[in-house]
Amino acid sequence: MKMRANVFKGANKIGLEDRPVPKAGSGEAVVKVTLTTICATDVHIMKAEYPVRVGQIIGHEPIGIVHELGEGVTGYKNGERVAINAITPCGQCGYCLSANWSQCGGFLGGWKMGNTIDGCQADYVKIPNAMANLTRIPDELSDEDVLFTTDIFSTGLSGAESANIQVGDTVAVFGQGPIGLSATAGAKLKGAALIITVDTIPARMKMSKQMGADITLDFKKVDPVKEIIKITNGRGVDVAIEAIGLQESFENCVKCTRVGGAISSLGVYPAQLGTIGIPLQDFGYGIADKRVVSTLCPGGKERMRRLIW
Repeated sequence: MKMRANVFKGANKIGLEDRPVPKAGSGEAVVKVTLTTICATDVHIMKAEYPVRVGQIIGHEPIGIVHELGEGVTGYKNGERVAINAITPCGQCGYCLSANWSQCGGFLGGWKMGNTIDGCQADYVKIPNAMANLTRIPDELSDEDVLFTTDIFSTGLSGAESANIQVGDTVAVFGQGPIGLSATAGAKLKGAALIITVDTIPARMKMSKQMGADITLDFKKVDPVKEIIKITNGRGVDVAIEAIGLQESFENCVKCTRVGGAISSLGVYPAQLGTIGIPLQDFGYGIADKRVVSTLCPGGKERMRRLIW
């Protein structure tokens, strides 16, 4: 039995191929994909800015129907609608048991689909550790209703969670693509009192207001750092979230964050950058108590249950 699959073929080369439908091994499930997304990370992969092997099926944000259950997978049945997070932790290793689900097994290990195993931009996808990662979709919700919980909203929210936003905080979010918009919504949900967002695309800036932004800044018209410092009466924001993956926006986050504040990094930085630099004066030469946190969204069915409900 064959299926269609979107395959990485080298820098700036992807395309459909016929591949065998995967079989479920012990602890695994095969899901028939009904809906998925194109993530910005997929674009990085296509451009060879993030390394995966040639021949890899890409994609990591699936909604689908259970097609086959491997040995040891119980409590599910064929035909059930399920959502699967981009991060598929085992739930048993030291990292998972220390609540570092996204780093399951070690460095970036929780992100398997489309990274270290074949992904979900295909008719069928094999899900590892299925008992920990299949989340039933309530009948009253459509596939579209829950699609963004598989990565985009989960990641944006986790950027706000990792920064430990407190009720009453002032927050800046650089970039209002899907992840940045989700970070804006996450900041609102965490209780931020003032949210300042930075972008230049009118439709995104309009949506930003709908997601919770109080002030939007067009970086092509104003210097966002100067404006943020002005808005906060010279203090800076409590939390700045970087949701683009650029040196300039990362530096701007450092510059506009108050002493003792947090910089939450959500962007995927292209490997070609080599390094990401920190402006030392704005970082207080390392002694201003500014905290930098990076986030790969947590996964697993409990995370998904919470996001869906």
